[in-house]
Amino acid sequence: MESDIEFLFQNLTPATKRHIRLFQLHQFLDRFAMGLTVSVVALALVDRGMDLFQISLLFGAYSVTTLTMELPFGGLADNIGRKPVFLAAVVASLISLALFLSSSNFYVLALSFAFIGFGRALRSGTLDAWFIEHFKAKAQNVDVQPALAKAQWANGMGLAFGAIIGGWLPDAFGAIAVQYGFSAYDLAYAASFAMMTAVLIYTLFAIVEEPRPLHPKALVQGFANVPVAVRDAGLLAMRHPTLSLLLAALALLLMATNPVEVLWPTHVKPMLEEGYANTVIGLLTAACFFSIAIGASLSPHINRVFRRQNAMTLTAAVGCLAVLQIALALQGGVVGFVIVLIIYFVILGVGETPASSILHSSVENHQRSTMLSLRSLVQQLGATFGLILVGAIAEGYSTPIGWMVGALFTLGAVLLTGLLATRLKHRL
Repeated sequence: MESDIEFLFQNLTPATKRHIRLFQLHQFLDRFAMGLTVSVVALALVDRGMDLFQISLLFGAYSVTTLTMELPFGGLADNIGRKPVFLAAVVASLISLALFLSSSNFYVLALSFAFIGFGRALRSGTLDAWFIEHFKAKAQNVDVQPALAKAQWANGMGLAFGAIIGGWLPDAFGAIAVQYGFSAYDLAYAASFAMMTAVLIYTLFAIVEEPRPLHPKALVQGFANVPVAVRDAGLLAMRHPTLSLLLAALALLLMATNPVEVLWPTHVKPMLEEGYANTVIGLLTAACFFSIAIGASLSPHINRVFRRQNAMTLTAAVGCLAVLQIALALQGGVVGFVIVLIIYFVILGVGETPASSILHSSVENHQRSTMLSLRSLVQQLGATFGLILVGAIAEGYSTPIGWMVGALFTLGAVLLTGLLATRLKHRL
């Protein structure tokens, strides 16, 4: 159900403004720490002697761990609290980074990637749920979508700046690292470890949550309640037409967009001069994150055009993505490709917060983390299926043909979000 009070930042109470800024800074720091390794992870693995098949297996270890743990840890956060589960996620990230820095052995690196997936599963649906619950308590009946957009903007900016610094460090100081027996790419991972430690400290002192019992008996009870929370969330999604339509649409959307996000560097690299291709791809990676942040900041304004009907905004964004994906596939030159790619990621940023707003308006606090984890699980399943299918088509024919086939999934998502918009409009 849509909120009936328009979000105006200047009209919010000081406490609400502090809450938004605190969470924006938290999102920026956390994603900055992650972004430091995003642009160099494949290069770092090659530098450690991994071939492409081994690299795919390592990412597979990450995916399997995340998919296995996603829902249970969302349910745990609903039971024992969002902050302790997020802190555990940061510790898992630190362990992952330490393992990566300590070895070039495939099995140790596989364990490192498993801890990345473990941390991703722990993160899902934790502090996002905390942010929404506290915002709703401080600003009752105020449209939450612009608040989510502000957080999403900080998220994208953190990833973008992290990607830039992570790509710059090996070029600037890599030779010095090699002299001391380290990999040039270890600098990005060491910087990420330092930033993740800062995130741990910031979370400990800046994020305030009413404590829930954390003694051994409470933890055991929290794990024991997970199957019930997961079952209830699944039943809620199946019985709630709004959630069912939304989750199905997001799964179809990720089937189309994930292959673009993963495969575009391999498609654009042959268009570039060999001497600076990797540098340009690193900068484009950061530009994509900046574009998502810009899209998130534009999202509330676009939502007003559609009279703050989130489902209508989401439908329009998904429709634009379908057109842009086909346009991207038809580009033969680097300039046109980059222009369409940037617009594509802006629209991705526009569509993120309306979808989140619809989900948050459909669940209660005691199921919020679990439902966010269910959303993440559904999206990952869609993304994995889409990548396998489009990747096979790209290998057999070409990447543009694969993207155009993927655009069919986006058209399916347009139909579902259109049905969702019609349903929610009738409820107003």
